[in-house]
Amino acid sequence: MIMSGGLYSTEVQDFDKALDLTKVKPYGDTMNDGKVQLSFTLPVPEGPEAIQAAKQLLRSMGMDNPQVVFSRQLTPGFTFFNCYGNLQHTVNFSTIHVPKVESQVMDMCQVDEYIKEHIGRKLVMVGASTGTDAHTVGIDAIMNMKGYAGHYGLERYEMIEAHNLGSQVANEELIARAIELKADAVLVSQTVTQKDIHITNLSELIEMAEAEGIRDRMLLVCGGPRISHELAKELGYDAGFGVNTYACDVASFVAQEYVKRKMKT
Repeated sequence: MIMSGGLYSTEVQDFDKALDLTKVKPYGDTMNDGKVQLSFTLPVPEGPEAIQAAKQLLRSMGMDNPQVVFSRQLTPGFTFFNCYGNLQHTVNFSTIHVPKVESQVMDMCQVDEYIKEHIGRKLVMVGASTGTDAHTVGIDAIMNMKGYAGHYGLERYEMIEAHNLGSQVANEELIARAIELKADAVLVSQTVTQKDIHITNLSELIEMAEAEGIRDRMLLVCGGPRISHELAKELGYDAGFGVNTYACDVASFVAQEYVKRKMKT
């Protein structure tokens, strides 16, 4: 409820004065209290000594007033802890800059209208989970008609010709299909990341595209739980999409970036 001139406006003013974006701390009950919750397991038997060990670790992390509010033996010699504390450290939020995809996100209907108006034909997009990655949850969320979390996949878009090649697709096969289909964009999903295999696999795809002389003929986009736009750009991709992104994010970027590049030629 919004109140005029009374307690509410005073609280907002006090709140604004207490908030310093150059010294941001976690917020629990009051501004700048630094309260955090942390859970972890130690390879020690349950008991007072284990609790004291947990508290010492919390203090070494920069927490005041450490509290172990719950602990339980997981199996002999291992104890799980649920802890609270007040974090001393701060972060200068005003200096943080995260590279991110620069495009206006449109919904499915808006993307279709944009492509009709500015391109005049369907955009061809080929996607796959490549290498030994057998997970299709990522590429399916983006490409399959049903999509994910209420966001339809690219197969449902009227102005996108979507080809989902599935999982465990060799980089050579993906490149060959992209050439065959005259793809405007290639979408690569990477879920398996042990020993940074996703970086090796994504780098090899870029090298193959350059060797085939097709790198500049199509947009290359990658995505996955450990993918960021910054990492994607470092590896040579045009964009990277991590968690909490959907087909509309990818479609909006590809359509707008395609138009930008055509305008430059």
